[in-house]
Amino acid sequence: MMKKFLILVVMLMSITAASGNDMNDILAKRIDAVFEPVYNNPNEPGAAVIVFQGKETIYSRCFGLADLETRTPVTLETNFCIASVSKQFSAVALLQLAEEGKLSLNDPLSKFFPEFQAPFFKDITLHHILSHTSGIPDARPRDDRNFVLYSTDVNSVQYMRTLDHLNFKPGTQYEYINPTFQLIYQIVERVSGMPFETYMQKNIFDRIGMKTCCYFERDRKIANMAHGYQRDANGLWQEYDYGEESFFATKADGALYCSINDFVRWERALRDNRVWTAGSKRLAYQPWISIPRDAEYGYQPYTGYGYGFFVQDYPGEPTHVYHLGDNGGFTIYAGKIPERDLIFLFFSTRPDIDRLGMVNEVYHILGYTF
Repeated sequence: MMKKFLILVVMLMSITAASGNDMNDILAKRIDAVFEPVYNNPNEPGAAVIVFQGKETIYSRCFGLADLETRTPVTLETNFCIASVSKQFSAVALLQLAEEGKLSLNDPLSKFFPEFQAPFFKDITLHHILSHTSGIPDARPRDDRNFVLYSTDVNSVQYMRTLDHLNFKPGTQYEYINPTFQLIYQIVERVSGMPFETYMQKNIFDRIGMKTCCYFERDRKIANMAHGYQRDANGLWQEYDYGEESFFATKADGALYCSINDFVRWERALRDNRVWTAGSKRLAYQPWISIPRDAEYGYQPYTGYGYGFFVQDYPGEPTHVYHLGDNGGFTIYAGKIPERDLIFLFFSTRPDIDRLGMVNEVYHILGYTF
């Protein structure tokens, strides 16, 4: 492991000295070869990619379009829907409130939702919610198309009021579902005494200078906003986000729009403990449950789930912390190797890609095996 790291450092030092600039030309060409075959048409939906280590940018490139109608190209300032990558922001909010003594991760859901009738809500804790081990099924009704397309965090979880069963005993299994993270929206409001978005803006976005990051609202104008796209039966690109994809507007689990540049600010704030304590970070990056091979979402070898993060401890490699985001046409990867201060972000406006295949290929180029 150390040998691979030293080889990478030597490569970066030697190539930087030869080129006279920060961009590693050889690594950049090899990484280009990963993305160019997919994003080879500048008039199709595109992507933004950045890899940096410490203060050095190893790779930075944008491909294709953010908006097919206006022909707006993707840039590092393009705001993508980061989908389930939004969950780590909600997790940090709960960890902040725990640090302040306003709640405990061992608190049961019944403390925050007395309206939930089933006795098993006394056994489900915030720890279970954050780690996708609650046992709560995703039983959101799907027979009303308007509900599926436009429901909010509050009405999306109303089925839990009369829920009469769990899929498994809390804490014993992993099952990735969105409604449990949607509960965090109301928990933050009920504990902090302020609207969810106000809390997030004050305690996260403003604190670390995330300039344009915001949650989706139907009538909200989002600067440099990308759209997600998907091919129709005729092979033509069609917009595929709000109004086309289900449960697109729920915030705590997936409606955050963020640019690559703003997300770099987020990553640095996490690294430097400017939005949480070192203790909270250790909790979040702890794999509380292993993800089984037959999991519907999130399986990779040697991977578990922390609090809002996937955590991969591949034998012989440093810990890989990341999350995936899938919503409409948006396909997102946000990952890092904290021990190496290496950050890798890949935000796409199209879903017809082998995301993890490309991500792992880039890591192979950088000397890692995941």
